[in-house]
Amino acid sequence: MVTFFGTGLLGSGFVRALLRRGETVHVWNRTADKARALEADGARVFSDPAAAAEGAERVHLSLSDDASVDDVLERASPGLGRDVLLVDHTTTSASGTADRVARWNERGRRLVHAPVFMGPKNALDATGLMLVSGERTRVEAARPHLERMTGKLVDLGDRADAAAGFKLLGNLFLMFVTSGLAEFFTLARAMDVDPRTAASLFEHFNPGLTLGARIDRMLAADWSKASWELAMARKDARLMVEEASRAGVPFAVLPAIAARMDELVAAGHGRSDWTVLAKDALEGAKRRA
Repeated sequence: MVTFFGTGLLGSGFVRALLRRGETVHVWNRTADKARALEADGARVFSDPAAAAEGAERVHLSLSDDASVDDVLERASPGLGRDVLLVDHTTTSASGTADRVARWNERGRRLVHAPVFMGPKNALDATGLMLVSGERTRVEAARPHLERMTGKLVDLGDRADAAAGFKLLGNLFLMFVTSGLAEFFTLARAMDVDPRTAASLFEHFNPGLTLGARIDRMLAADWSKASWELAMARKDARLMVEEASRAGVPFAVLPAIAARMDELVAAGHGRSDWTVLAKDALEGAKRRA
């Protein structure tokens, strides 16, 4: 028997998929109506987390944040068996995850963090990407169940907080991609270019193809071999800001990037490759190592 805490868009998809595979599933959600919507699919709905957890071999959580995970686990604790496997799919902080695993270790319970890059349909169809990390025996115990829940399971090793950290890294990149597109459309608006026409650029220009080479250049930390000098990139940023200023259309992100370029140019990096933007982050990592 499986218990699932959190039956929002993602959690309800997971629950329906578990039921389709023949699992007996107990569910609980803060908003009871969201849990009751799964009764028609065969889920057993509970009003109390501890009662929902009684007899469960696995307890899955798909909640909002660290605080909600801590709260629900505490409320469920009277019903948790000694051999239960706790699997948290919530996007949480790395530090909070490490602390949570340590606390539940002290209480004799196995907790594994398995956040996802999945939407509701991925959860229902067992597609998309799931991350996992933690103590080896508990990850191996969870693996066959997790592999049935996703298209690809990526094991990030024995650090309890590794999966949490990688989920945040991935979400950060998604935020910058989306913010970059928002800035792209801001500049298009400033230059009176129709957004759909502007978007057609990507039918011919795919910057994603350069990602691997750009990462390699940054990690090599050799800023002297410039393919695009920082000073030239800064000039282009100035042109963009001027276009937006003339149209009275403000950028949200570009001014901060331009300010960082100015700092590096002032420090003597005007003729360096523009990937020198990563200099401080990478040098800081080397010092910690």
